[in-house]
Amino acid sequence: MNRLFSTLAGWFGFGGALGEQRGQQINRPSGSLIAGSVGLAPDGALQLSTVWSCVSLIANVIASLPLFVYSSDGNGQRKLARGTLLWQVLHDSPNGRMTPMEFWTAMLLNLLLRGNAYARLDRNAAGEVIALWPMSSDQIEPWMLDDGSLVYKYQLGGNMAVLDAASVLHIKGMGNGTTGLDRLDYMRSSTTEAANAQGAASSLFASHGKPSGVLMLDKVLNKAQRDAIRANFIDMAEGGANRLFVLEADMKYQQINLSPADQQLLETRRFTVEEICRWFGVPPVLVGHSNVTAWGSGIEQLIDGFHKLIIGPAVVNLQQAIAKRVLTPAQRARLMSAEFSLDALLRASLKDRIEIYAKAVQNGLKTRNECRQLENDPPIGGADQLTAQTNLAPLHMLGNIRPTGGGNAAQENAIAQ
Repeated sequence: MNRLFSTLAGWFGFGGALGEQRGQQINRPSGSLIAGSVGLAPDGALQLSTVWSCVSLIANVIASLPLFVYSSDGNGQRKLARGTLLWQVLHDSPNGRMTPMEFWTAMLLNLLLRGNAYARLDRNAAGEVIALWPMSSDQIEPWMLDDGSLVYKYQLGGNMAVLDAASVLHIKGMGNGTTGLDRLDYMRSSTTEAANAQGAASSLFASHGKPSGVLMLDKVLNKAQRDAIRANFIDMAEGGANRLFVLEADMKYQQINLSPADQQLLETRRFTVEEICRWFGVPPVLVGHSNVTAWGSGIEQLIDGFHKLIIGPAVVNLQQAIAKRVLTPAQRARLMSAEFSLDALLRASLKDRIEIYAKAVQNGLKTRNECRQLENDPPIGGADQLTAQTNLAPLHMLGNIRPTGGGNAAQENAIAQ
């Protein structure tokens, strides 16, 4: 009934996925772009290898990033809030059953396929979150009340629970700001085409590549003769591979199906890979496709663009949702924040890192021990001072440095005694 109302609303020009209305929020298209295309449920869409690859790639990359909690002193100085309850929940263990990667993988699976991800928030007496439990988007109905507030109807088995907004972490994809658009329903034409191409390929290989056809004779047969011929040549229609069929008595075989070449089956399947990748913003080469003609000439440029254009905005969306819906007003007043660390994604090669560290040390930006810590090396004595490029002198000694001779002053600087 709700889906029917959404369709009627779109036809008559009100409501729809981008409209604002009281009651249940609609995030599905009001009609199908291509007649006959059928929206796939998540378990059906994930049977398409490209959908699986795109979703698992984005979800695993983001879920593998460490989520750090910071506190600030108000002067812009931040430090890791390791001893807080928020750190324990977001960084160590979101609930009693899941690791952080398992939790965020489940959340991103829902977000990428349905445009919305939901988690139930368990809070203590002070209002601080003590656990996050993911909820399937297909079991949630967001409703807007007359006063403009949102509640979430959660169906579990034969029971329904109504949760207020303070009890739900709602992460939204692209949409009207209240709910995200259902990606699977919007891409139904593409998934239908991909499913049909996959089905055609499966049928083709099941028949050993033999298209169906008709046997033609120049005389009329009775029923018994037609049944005998059909039984004798049944393997021809079903794709038998181990028999040599001999046509006699002026029999002729006429193909009635298009050949794979006529159907351009391989080209169609290649196109559907690229088409589905466009829906997720994933370069096709990252899911095993051979096309590498976009976003630069090499894999490095492709990955860099993927991180900046897809992973980066997705991480910002998650961080802002956590700040708005997980943190309490008291935690926000203490300038607490949660951020995914992108250092692992942006980590350069060893050669490039050493060059960066050298420039940072020589220009007084980092100490040697800070650089060693970034490489997981133990600190060493006398390496905690900031140094400058002039003989690598400590910063507090720069004013005492003077030229010592009449030669090249840049080469003859020394520390005054």
